[in-house]
Amino acid sequence: MIKFLDLQKINAQYAEELKQAAVETIDSGWFLQGERTKKFEQQLGEFLGVNHVVTCANGLDALRLILKAYIEMGVMRTGDEVIVPANTFIASLLAITDNRLKPVLIEPDIRTYNLDISLLEQAITSRTKAVMVVHLYGRVCWSEELERLAKKYNLKIIEDNAQALGAFCHCGLDPQFPAKRAGSLGDAAGNSFYPGKNIGALGDAGAVTTSDEALASVVHALGNYGSKEKYVNEYQGLNSRMDEIQAAFLSVKLKYLDAENEIRRKIADYYSDNITNEKLILPAREIHEDSHIQYVYVIRTAERDKLQAYMAENGIQTLIHYPIPPHKQECYKEFNHLSLPVTEQIHKEVLSIPISPVMENREIEKVVTVLNSF
Repeated sequence: MIKFLDLQKINAQYAEELKQAAVETIDSGWFLQGERTKKFEQQLGEFLGVNHVVTCANGLDALRLILKAYIEMGVMRTGDEVIVPANTFIASLLAITDNRLKPVLIEPDIRTYNLDISLLEQAITSRTKAVMVVHLYGRVCWSEELERLAKKYNLKIIEDNAQALGAFCHCGLDPQFPAKRAGSLGDAAGNSFYPGKNIGALGDAGAVTTSDEALASVVHALGNYGSKEKYVNEYQGLNSRMDEIQAAFLSVKLKYLDAENEIRRKIADYYSDNITNEKLILPAREIHEDSHIQYVYVIRTAERDKLQAYMAENGIQTLIHYPIPPHKQECYKEFNHLSLPVTEQIHKEVLSIPISPVMENREIEKVVTVLNSF
């Protein structure tokens, strides 16, 4: 069986370093908000080019904390609107509604699966306070038009960077600095280190990244029971903190992220060059390859379920990202009536095939052969 993602094999690459990091953390006797967390926050900030990194329990909490902080700062209030792509993992919406804000769903671009920025301005109202862009599947979602609209309407841009850590943006930026990392583009970003991500913890973990010092300060307090000083609670906060052992593990893995993303790109290029089955729609290719870290390689076909069964019969594990769009989920009954045909088509047709830095050539070749024979 060719696994969709072989986490054991991925972690085996640096097993000795991970074990040493665990031993050192255990021996230190310090397990929360210590030197290892500070070290990882500094390393991630340098990697992304941001002034502030605030680690937290998971990627959803990172987004929740950003919005909660903006409410505490008076930038937003209950009932304000946040524009968000309809084609996303449900966490993007959960962060908005958990803060009693209103998600405004925008269709994606069928070519990139990311938010269709050409539809953005018509969705902006007097209650719109932010746009949440999702760098879905590892592809950066950004443009000069997005920046222009944010400035024109005084909107915050929040990045859901759960899937694109390490990707570069080459658009809509100061020409003196032609490339910036996803996670440093907007006013703030939520990042996830779920085990299956390109840089995954051995458990749940997340981080807020921003160059806004005031926002970072409020986010840090909110994730620590609303407290900047122990037992003094300025806000009604949460308990959302990355533990020391996950920070230590992530410090090990961050060193390898760019190299592993490059391996993923080479596999994606091989797929794109060699999958020739006319029934399959392949991902659009980028002018700048480093603007996509290939978190998942997503193909599309009207016969998705039949194809998934065929792949399984041939010993290849695949996944669907995602089978049910957020607006059709039971928890969002208030949105069930919406007709979002592009989003709904994507969710019916997409299939993610194996891609990871530990795949062997024979596995990659078999995936292509089986797809071409479907």
